[in-house]
Amino acid sequence: MTTTDVHGRDLRYFLAVAEELHFTRAAERLYVSQPALSKQIRALERQLGAPLFDRDRQGVSLTSVGTALLPHARAALAAWEEGRAAVRRAREAAEGTLTVGMSTSPGRGGLLPAIRSRFTAARPEARLRLRHVGWDDPTAGLADGSSDVAFVWLPLAGAARFRWIVVAAEPRLVALPDTHPLAGRDHVDFAELLDEPFLALPDTGPELRDHWLALDERGGRPPRIGAEIASADETYEALVGGLGVCLVAEGNAPLLTRGGVVTLPVTGVSPSRFALAWRADDTRALVADYARAAAGVVRPEA
Repeated sequence: MTTTDVHGRDLRYFLAVAEELHFTRAAERLYVSQPALSKQIRALERQLGAPLFDRDRQGVSLTSVGTALLPHARAALAAWEEGRAAVRRAREAAEGTLTVGMSTSPGRGGLLPAIRSRFTAARPEARLRLRHVGWDDPTAGLADGSSDVAFVWLPLAGAARFRWIVVAAEPRLVALPDTHPLAGRDHVDFAELLDEPFLALPDTGPELRDHWLALDERGGRPPRIGAEIASADETYEALVGGLGVCLVAEGNAPLLTRGGVVTLPVTGVSPSRFALAWRADDTRALVADYARAAAGVVRPEA
């Protein structure tokens, strides 16, 4: 047996459950959904070849294996945090590098080059590194510290941990296969879509998943999930395959309308908000200067 695939996230999830002895409270602490946390713990138990927790009607308790792992998990995470902090300090001192995370290209009329121009004018010695992050991390690297600032969609999981500037507010459109009965319309009302199967984001970001399913506009009716998608390419393939429909920000519509897919305006749903975010406890001047540059190029309607 090998456990080389165990990651820091696995240990953080284990530690949260071990300390809370309650999956729901641990999930809230980690800003993930309870099903996603349970799934990750089960995967870790399979990798280790033994159960870490006893689960029954009385609650959750550590097994002997979980008890044995606990101090080592704490030590490994503490060492990793110390190492990551040391690397960050060394990198900042040597390079003055700012890592900008994104899961969706900012695009939107040259937003990124405009921010870069303002930032480099203020900090010509600094370096910018762009980092693309998968849709399974709605914070685009902010939560685990791999990004210093990030372009994200709101609502942001664990909002109290972050600060942000809205850089674009855009209507949500509906993306449909061009064979769909509604595809020939010039617009649709969201009420007409309530019975449609929807494509859903990964449940690692429940707030954002709910937003793109328009949960607040459903009047209490649960959505039908046709498929889960984790990238623009997966979304396009699911649409042309007839697995469901999805809401998409107006600025992202070109990512999906490649042939076989149409997008239509939707009434009855609120706009989407695209933001530049950073960690609330990150008070570095480099971060503040990038945020200031973003604020300087925000369109008035944002």
